[in-house]
Amino acid sequence: MKNLKRQWKFIVVLITGAVGLISQFALHSKSLFSIGNLQFPVHAIIIDIIGILMAISLLLEIFHDWKTGRYGVDILAVIAVVSTILIGDVWAEWMILVMMTGGETLEDYATGQANKELRALLDQNSITEVKVDDLQVGDTVLIKPGQQVPVDGQIVKGTSSFDQSSLTGESVPVTKNPGDELMSGSVNGDVAVEMKVTKAAKDSEYQSIVALVKSSQAQPAKFVKMADRYAIPFTVISLIIDGVAWAVSGDATRFAEVMVVASPCPLLIAAPVALVSGMSSMSAHHIIVKSGPTLEKLARAKTFAFDKTGTLTENQLIVDQVVTDDKSFDQKELQSLAASVEQQSSHVIASSLVKATDKDLIHPVTNLKETTAQGVEGDVDGKHVKVGKLSFVAPGHEKLNVTSTAVYVSVDGKFAGYITLKDKMRPESSKTIERLRRQGAEDIMMLTGDHKQVAEKVAKEAGITDVRSELLPSQKIQAIKDVPKHLRPVVMTGDGVNDAPSLTAADVGIAMGAKGATAASESADAVIMVNDISKVNDAVAISKHTMKVANIDVLTAIGVVIIIELIAFTGVIPAFWGAILQEVVDMITISLGLLAKTKPSDKQFGLEEK
Repeated sequence: MKNLKRQWKFIVVLITGAVGLISQFALHSKSLFSIGNLQFPVHAIIIDIIGILMAISLLLEIFHDWKTGRYGVDILAVIAVVSTILIGDVWAEWMILVMMTGGETLEDYATGQANKELRALLDQNSITEVKVDDLQVGDTVLIKPGQQVPVDGQIVKGTSSFDQSSLTGESVPVTKNPGDELMSGSVNGDVAVEMKVTKAAKDSEYQSIVALVKSSQAQPAKFVKMADRYAIPFTVISLIIDGVAWAVSGDATRFAEVMVVASPCPLLIAAPVALVSGMSSMSAHHIIVKSGPTLEKLARAKTFAFDKTGTLTENQLIVDQVVTDDKSFDQKELQSLAASVEQQSSHVIASSLVKATDKDLIHPVTNLKETTAQGVEGDVDGKHVKVGKLSFVAPGHEKLNVTSTAVYVSVDGKFAGYITLKDKMRPESSKTIERLRRQGAEDIMMLTGDHKQVAEKVAKEAGITDVRSELLPSQKIQAIKDVPKHLRPVVMTGDGVNDAPSLTAADVGIAMGAKGATAASESADAVIMVNDISKVNDAVAISKHTMKVANIDVLTAIGVVIIIELIAFTGVIPAFWGAILQEVVDMITISLGLLAKTKPSDKQFGLEEK
């Protein structure tokens, strides 16, 4: 709504100018009245009315900003508008209004799209044939294979595996039996189950995540934008020059002439133009940035947090170890027998095992039988093979100390060994972490809901020493909030539903969005549109380059404006020509800002050794 209001201000100012031009030069409007030496023709009255309204509106915004602790350069724009009104230079006044409202509109464009953080979360709450909100505690719901659990509940009939990775970060589906609790948002495997509703939709896990997102949004971290950091010294210097000019000349017109060139338009435009250019560069690197301040925060980021499943890893299981217990079988043959029996199963572990096995090693299976949530068995090359849980394949065998995800194998009733699987690491993960450190990251941590042993293995492979495992979404948020001030801004990267609140709570949230719109991508400040986590390095590099350009641009604009102010101090620049000079400075500012589209250096990309 605020962005729309600013756009309309800009349009109104342009229309006012057009009407004024027609009134003065086409209709040759005469003065309706005069005050002293000042004449007030129709076009001047129209522009003055708009100028006064714009000045009042800007004063209200300035007052609101002051209450929130933000001090900008907008006060100079108000003084410039009032000054030109008092000396009767309406076209200088109009040009200031154009640059003032035009700069705001450009800044809004750089700020990006309106927030959509909750759309994906809310849309997914209508996945059953009845309305989710109509479900009552105690109702029985049928959850078909592949369907998402709509509300929290308890299984009353059936056994199946459920993918909870987007909620808890666990990379392996969890088997649920009658009596076990189900979380809304988890996805059923390959067996239909009946579930009794234990919580209404508004109280379920999904809605608790929605509430966390809202809570995180309502408490944004305080951030001072770059242009505002220059605002106070620039305003003070300009007011001193203006005041001295008035005092020395004794003429209020001299004050207005200096104040016109002191208009903060170049300063207001410099940063937005650079940010728009940086956002364009981001898009070229397959990164969508939703707001200009995101680039400012990324450029200064000191702490980076990563989710594990689907972010540092590909959320795809691969074979880790093949351990034999019988000298009759080597590792290759054990994997061949297990994959042959599993080839017709739709379970994620089975399909992962089959995918990881050479096709020539997968043989025909007969007398295939699957026991739900236990395992499968069948005959392969004359051998009866069982694959699944240890209690299923070898009931009397002593329990093994296996911390990884594993399937156990028996051949002809004798325990033969087991095969462990792990979440596949993204090939670029370790290099991404290494490059982030070169780019200035002081702390890198992994926040995951997965088990400690699994998390530590992935972290070690990625080169991360700060590991937080078995975290709920609220605990991820707390971990981000606990980062000390000297290690901020904090950047969080994730992809699951459970990451949405922490992405919102972080100073910058980056979502892996290659798989399409999700709650994470909707809640994030930036979205990586390709399946490549090294784009985080690109985002940091482009942000650093953009802010370097923006700072040079702003300082150049301030320097040029102050020089022109000193020249106007002598009285050789009338107010109208001062406004024209402002336009020239604006063009210089825009040209410099466009340099943000150029390629960052290898050092900014983290490709050079420190």
